[in-house]
Amino acid sequence: MRNLFPSWLKIPVLFFIILGIVEYFVDSGTKPAFIEKPIIMVFLLLVLLILIATEAIVGSMANILYQSLDEEGKARYDASQVKTSKLVTWVNKTYTKLLGAKPIQEEHEIILDHNYDGIKELDNDLPPWWIYSFYISIVFAIVYFARFEIFNGENQYMELEAEYAQAKIDIEEYKKTAKDLVDFNTVELLTDASDLNNGKKTFTENCVACHKADGGGGIGPNLTDKHWILGGGIKNVFKTISEGGRDGKGMISWKQSLKPAEIAQVASYVLQFQGTTPAEPKPAEGDVWEGTTKE
Repeated sequence: MRNLFPSWLKIPVLFFIILGIVEYFVDSGTKPAFIEKPIIMVFLLLVLLILIATEAIVGSMANILYQSLDEEGKARYDASQVKTSKLVTWVNKTYTKLLGAKPIQEEHEIILDHNYDGIKELDNDLPPWWIYSFYISIVFAIVYFARFEIFNGENQYMELEAEYAQAKIDIEEYKKTAKDLVDFNTVELLTDASDLNNGKKTFTENCVACHKADGGGGIGPNLTDKHWILGGGIKNVFKTISEGGRDGKGMISWKQSLKPAEIAQVASYVLQFQGTTPAEPKPAEGDVWEGTTKE
C-alpha cells in the first residue's frame, strides 16, 4: 500500500489534531491548556514521541518487507509508488475544470486577431470558480438586504444589547449562589437556620471573649440593647465586623480572618440578641438606633 502522506507532514498534522482536541475538551480559561496545566504539556510531548516512534517502526517494517521481495516484486512496488494516486488525480481534474482554461493544443480556437510585438491575445472566458463566486455574492447580497433592510432583522447592535441584558441576568443568578461576593452595600439579613447556626459557631469561637455568650457585653459593648456605637442594622454591623471598630480602642478588623459569607452569618446572628435579657448586661453605649435590623 502506497504512503500518500510523507512522515514530515503526517506527524505534525496528527499532533496538531490531538492538540486541538485537548484544547477543546480541557477548560483552561484564556490560557492554552498546556500552559495552565503543565501535566498536559508532558502528555503532548509523550504523544509526539509515540507518533515519531510509530512512524519510525512502520518505516522500518516497510523497508524490511521491501528487502524481502524478489526483483519482480520490487519492480511492481516501485511502479506503484510512482503512479499518481486517485486523490491527486481527482484534485488535478477538479482544479483544471474550475480554472476553465483551454489546453495549449486548443488555444488556436480562441486566439484573437491582435498582435503586439509578436504577443497574441487569447479570448479566454472567466474561470468558473470566479463566475460562481460572483453569483453567490449576488444571492447573498439580496438575502442580506431583505433580512436587515426590509424585514428589520436583528443587527449587531441589537445582538450586543441582548447579550448585555442576558449578562446582567446571569450575574444576578450567580450572585444568588456566590455568597462570598456579598459586601457592605449588598448584604441582607439572613434568617435561615443553617446560616444562623454557622453564625453562632463563628461568634462562639471569636466573639464570646469580648461580648459574652449571651451578648451582654464585657470588653466589648452590650449587643442586646438598642444602643449602637457605629450604627445598628445588618449593613452597619457587617461593616463594623469587616472593617473593625473605632481606631485605637475598638474591635479589630475580621475581614482577613473571615470570609464575607461568614461575616454576614455572624452579623445576622448578633442581631438575634436584640431584645433579649442577658445575665449581666453592660451599660448601654452609643446612640439609639432608630432603623430596623434589615437596614
